[in-house]
Amino acid sequence: MEQATREKLKQQLKGVVITDQPTRDDIPTFWIDKKDIRKTCRDLKNHPAFAFSMLYDLTAIDERERTNREGQPNNDFTVVYHLLSLKLNADIRLKVPLDEEMSLESLTGVWANADWYEREVYDMFGIRFDGHPRLRRILMPHYWEGHPLRKEHPARATEMDPYELPDDKMVEEEEHLRLNPEQWGLERSTEDTDFMFLNLGPQHPGTHGLLRLALQLDGEDIVNMVPDIGFHHRGAEKMGERQSWHTYLPYTDRIDYLAGVLNNLPYVLALEQLAGIRVPPKAQTIRILMSELYRIISHLVYFGTFCQDLGALSPVFYMFTDREKAFSIAEAITGARMHPNWFRIGGVAQDLPNGWDKMLREFLDYMPRRLKTYKRLMLDNAIFRRRTKGIGVYTTEEAIEWGITGPGLRATGLEWDFRKKRPYSGYEQFEFDIPTAGNGDCYDRTLVRVEEIHQSLRIIRQCIDNMPGGPYKSEHHLATPPNKDQTMDHIETLITHFLNVTWGPVMPAGESFFGIESAKGNNGYYLISDKDTTSYRTRIRAPSFPNIQMVPYISQGYTIPDLLAILGSVDYVLADVDR
Repeated sequence: MEQATREKLKQQLKGVVITDQPTRDDIPTFWIDKKDIRKTCRDLKNHPAFAFSMLYDLTAIDERERTNREGQPNNDFTVVYHLLSLKLNADIRLKVPLDEEMSLESLTGVWANADWYEREVYDMFGIRFDGHPRLRRILMPHYWEGHPLRKEHPARATEMDPYELPDDKMVEEEEHLRLNPEQWGLERSTEDTDFMFLNLGPQHPGTHGLLRLALQLDGEDIVNMVPDIGFHHRGAEKMGERQSWHTYLPYTDRIDYLAGVLNNLPYVLALEQLAGIRVPPKAQTIRILMSELYRIISHLVYFGTFCQDLGALSPVFYMFTDREKAFSIAEAITGARMHPNWFRIGGVAQDLPNGWDKMLREFLDYMPRRLKTYKRLMLDNAIFRRRTKGIGVYTTEEAIEWGITGPGLRATGLEWDFRKKRPYSGYEQFEFDIPTAGNGDCYDRTLVRVEEIHQSLRIIRQCIDNMPGGPYKSEHHLATPPNKDQTMDHIETLITHFLNVTWGPVMPAGESFFGIESAKGNNGYYLISDKDTTSYRTRIRAPSFPNIQMVPYISQGYTIPDLLAILGSVDYVLADVDR
């Protein structure tokens, strides 16, 4: 953020700020008393000069075991609000300190997407939000004991009693799954209509995994729905507190498991920002090359499975065949396919192998012809158009209100891409366009992704033609152990090498957030270091979470076949939703 804007922001918040906090990511971070948070957020959202219109993220921190907190309030828990102004291309972070009274006002009347974020904080930390319409657990079962992201909650299954499921407990748990419409503010009937309630999922091909949608139907029309998520939740953020900075990298692969290294990238960028590690140009270009390859891989899965959701069975086989070609390239370079775990703090795991560009050039020549075939096969298909045009429509303003980023936002006509707006890893050196559409419907969300494949191919070709020389990783001591020949001469170097390999690096105390343009939207990591070998707090801002939260809103008035088109078009991965 520009210094002038930062000063105006401080002036706007004068009188409500307890203190401001320096952070490694340079995002203005202000501590606000909980009595002022709702009014402050509303003012920042509606202020014409600032227009922090998007609640980008909302999370919390258990501060009770943290030791490096210079200049911060001495509180037990912190609620963190991350706001985004697309007008200013700027962020602001607001923090609310909490102690004995673990509650504060809900922001559900300020932003629509505050609903799920507040429920997640309640679920994970036990913090209550007064005025929230339905403050219930969202990732854990309703009968779960404890709050998983509190420090006292076990981080490993071996610290808990073995799981048992006797018959009486199974009956009880199945009863918990029964929908009580009144709990969700849904009517069973009106004077002239008896509503029907129908479960779509959790075992349904259209949900692409374990997702349950409890539908309120008037005949065949969807009146409302209650999404039930969390079936894939495995404590990915909690794992960040028990793994070293290096050994957590493979876990990031499993979040949006269709996007491969696009999960590694924001994590290592946040760490490099935290530690002040400079990444060599060659490593940056390799990262861009692999990121765009996995963007293509993800979009091919999206397009193929979306066609399958609409009843077209052939395209998914064609597109998965092309995905296999891309996976073969990834495997030749990284040694792995879906979960490459190949980016490293300070660079990448290995240099590019000999002849690395041959398979890529063949792929670049092959894919444009295939995309023309897919356009003729599906995008120009009359049935596909009737099933997708004018279905699941939302505007740019609605997308921002619900926290939608990526292709879902660009399909409404807004040319917003973090690779252009906030270039990272050297993207500012590449020429590419930002595809947009204008209607914000299922068809346009597909069209944008197909055009993005063309632009990714364009970026990859520039990587091949302009690959820099030099090292593929930083020589920073927190990223790379000392050379072996040095360890034979100096005992201090040998100790450093041993500790870096066994315990991992000790990152400097501080906070760092970094978000990138991933395949499904903005994927970000917010990392807090307490000057240790592990993260004190790892927060994953996953794009699929707001994508799914918006589905009930954009599905009202449509039918169940339309809902399957809407679900396929918003592009989500349930491990990304649940983490």
